[in-house]
Amino acid sequence: MLFLILSLFPEAIEPFLGASILGIAQEKGLVELRTVDFRDFTRDRHRTVDDRPYGGGPGMVLKPEPIIDCVEWLEARHGDFHKVLLTPDGTPFRQESAARLAERDQVLCLCGRYEGFDERIRQELEWDEISMGDFVLSGGEAAALAVAEATIRLVPGVLGCERSVEEDSFQAGGGLDHPHYTRPRSYRGRTVPDVLLQGDHAQIAAWREREARRRTRERRPDLL
Repeated sequence: MLFLILSLFPEAIEPFLGASILGIAQEKGLVELRTVDFRDFTRDRHRTVDDRPYGGGPGMVLKPEPIIDCVEWLEARHGDFHKVLLTPDGTPFRQESAARLAERDQVLCLCGRYEGFDERIRQELEWDEISMGDFVLSGGEAAALAVAEATIRLVPGVLGCERSVEEDSFQAGGGLDHPHYTRPRSYRGRTVPDVLLQGDHAQIAAWREREARRRTRERRPDLL
């Protein structure tokens, strides 16, 4: 998979791309992660990427030329990308969204800034518009990293244990994960449930399913 992140601040996200799961995926040769600064595609000596909005109003709006030129240049060299536009008015990003992206050979995420995008960026190119939730960030970099990690950990071979993916929250049954315990057996008077210590795998599986449903019912009943 080739996964590109288009950003005005690549230095803010590049260290994360080489760490943990994302770094492992690249070391294994399963994913190639790159950042692209679309300021490099500006047409004036000041390298202008934004301007005042027509009709007035606060803030600045990202211009269409640098972004569209950047995407078209990339696709001329690498072929078509599944293009993701990170925006508060997009479709909420969910586990199934990550699973769909993980099936793509090439993904491109565009990080916004300022007051948003010139609408012609949406009109000129075909985008999968994604929102991380009902809140607003100053830019799309944090959102792009979340999309990248959620997606790339689902690429076959990235994780050492494929069961980790199968048992994630929101994965198999769509609900939350069950509680987890490790050593020590007792900590500050709180002990590991006996069922996890007895070696009966059928009982352990049943307990985990009950606890996952209980936690989902209490915390996210909308998922049931």
